[in-house]
Amino acid sequence: MKILKAEHLGMCFGVRDAIALALNTARHGPLTILGDLVHNETVLVGLRERNIQMARHPDEIATQTVMITAHGASDHALQLAQGHGRKVVQATCPLVHFAHRALAQLVQQGFHPVIIGQHQHVEVRGLTEDLTEFDVVLSAEDVARLAPRARFGIVAQTTQPVDKVAKLVGLIRQRFPTAEVHYRDTVCQPTKQRQQAAIDLAQQVDVVVVIGGAHSNNTRELVNTCSRFCPRVHHIQTVADLRPEWFYPDDTVGLTAGTSTPDELIHQLENWLQTRLNIVVQHPEPILA
Repeated sequence: MKILKAEHLGMCFGVRDAIALALNTARHGPLTILGDLVHNETVLVGLRERNIQMARHPDEIATQTVMITAHGASDHALQLAQGHGRKVVQATCPLVHFAHRALAQLVQQGFHPVIIGQHQHVEVRGLTEDLTEFDVVLSAEDVARLAPRARFGIVAQTTQPVDKVAKLVGLIRQRFPTAEVHYRDTVCQPTKQRQQAAIDLAQQVDVVVVIGGAHSNNTRELVNTCSRFCPRVHHIQTVADLRPEWFYPDDTVGLTAGTSTPDELIHQLENWLQTRLNIVVQHPEPILA
């Protein structure tokens, strides 16, 4: 039995920077984070242990300093957070800022905004809350419900799979052949790299373990991607979720992780596999075209 580790494991730079900013800000006084800084419960527990508070709505903020999460926020949400003279610190990922700018430019140019993503995801809400008119799509059925427009301007939630985004953009162009359809690629590079690494990994193993938060979109998409190429895929949040019966003696086990998964959790997973199942850690071979 052996384990293959996917490339690009560990936290992406946006998550690392957001956590570091929160910890540094909290050293100078009480801090409330508006929403979940990242979608990983282990990280959130660590922040709470350092007396960093969490609030779901600006009305719940009890400190004079408030932080916007890595997922970003609308101008409307920022104004609410700034109420009562509060200081707002932004931990928004630079690649989410890029998505905001891309969408704003399309709207200014007269395109009807379409966002490919999960309608209720915090990042998508941040993109849409300042708009008077928009559509959010995530399936062919959503595209079928779009009203005809002369011009469509499309961006994507930064953690959406690139193949799904390309398919939906193609469906919009197919459904509205006379419309001007302009797509700005806003899927972030760490997501693209991790998705491709997951595909390479899943084709070489018998079982894949994906470690990441239950509410993390990029982690769920890694699970979906791996499931297309490997019949046995398990999503865990911590090593406590692991089950020895998932693994057989002759298995090659693949390991990948969401972009907000702490290195410590990845090391714990490796140690569990090595000590409980006597697995040898290797790196996957590149998939040749």
